[in-house]
Amino acid sequence: MSSEHAFAQRERAARSTPLGALPDFFIVGHPKSGTTALYQMLRPHPQIYLPESKEPWFFATELHERTPPRPGGTPTTLDEYRGWFRGAAPGQHIGEASPFYLWSRTAAARIAAVVPAARIIAILREPVSFLHSLHLQFVESYVEVEPDFRKALSLEAQRREGRHIPRYTYWPKALLYSEHVRYHAAFSHEQVLVLIYEEFRDDNEATVRRLLRFLEVDEEHPISAREANPTVRVRSGRVHEAVHALSVGRGPVSLAVKGTLKAVTPRGLRRSALRRAKRSLLFGAPRPADAGLVLELRRRFKGEVEALSEYLGRDLVTFWGYDRLD
Repeated sequence: MSSEHAFAQRERAARSTPLGALPDFFIVGHPKSGTTALYQMLRPHPQIYLPESKEPWFFATELHERTPPRPGGTPTTLDEYRGWFRGAAPGQHIGEASPFYLWSRTAAARIAAVVPAARIIAILREPVSFLHSLHLQFVESYVEVEPDFRKALSLEAQRREGRHIPRYTYWPKALLYSEHVRYHAAFSHEQVLVLIYEEFRDDNEATVRRLLRFLEVDEEHPISAREANPTVRVRSGRVHEAVHALSVGRGPVSLAVKGTLKAVTPRGLRRSALRRAKRSLLFGAPRPADAGLVLELRRRFKGEVEALSEYLGRDLVTFWGYDRLD
C-alpha cells in the first residue's frame, strides 16, 4: 500500500471523530503574492471563519521537517488540525491559508483525499518578480544568508547536496528557488479560483468580491484594503547576522542584553520598540533585480508561463510581458 493511499485511509477514518469541522476552502499561492493581505481581508466576513493563526501547513508534510516556532504550532494529526477550527459558528464557510501548499509535492493530493469537495483559491505572481521578492524575504527572515540574488540561485545544485546551507535556516529545501515555480492540478476547474497577484495589488476590492462570489457568500459586505508583509532589503548582512545571533543566542552576552532590556522596558513597549528599531536600522527599500538576470530568468520560465496560460485559458504570456523577450 502506498503512503498516499494509507494517508487517505487514516484521514477518512478520522473525519468521523466529533472534534470539529474541516475547512471547505484553502488559500494557496506563491509566497509574497498577497495571501496574508487576503487572509486579513476575509477574516471579518461574518459568513467566513479563518483561524487566528494563518498557516497550519498540515497537508504539506515537507514543511514538518524543521518547522519554525509559532504560537499555534504545526498540527501533525487530523485531530490537532481540526482543533484549529473549533471557533467556527454553524453555517460559516471554514478556510485556511497555507501558501506553500502550492509548492508542496504532497498537499494537493492529500487535500483532495480528505476534503474532495474543497474549493481552492490560488494566487499566482509573475515568476521572476515573485522569486526576487521571495529571496529578499528569506534574507530578512534569516532562512537565506546570501544577499546576492544571482549567487543565491547559482547555489541550488550544491544545496541539493546539503552544502552551503545557512547555519540558522530551519528549512533548507525552500532555498531551491526554481522549484517554487510549480503548479498542480489535483482539482477540477470548477473547484479552483485563480487570482493574479498583480490584479489583486492594483484593485484589492474587486478581486476579493470575485472570491466572495466564488464562495457563494455575501459579496456586498464591507471590505478594507490591506497591505501585509511588504518586501524589504537588508541593509547590512553583518549587522543582521549579529542581531539574529543575539536574538536566538543562549550565551552570556545575549542573556545579559536581553536581561537589561527586560529590566528597563515594559514588555509591550519592548516588543513594539524592538520591531520598529529593527525595521528602521536593518532594513531599507528593496532595489530592483539586475536587468540581465531578470531577462535570463524570464527566458528560463517562459515555458512554465505558456503551460499555465493554456491550463487557465488566459494569455498570461502577454499579460506578464513574456511575449517581448529579446
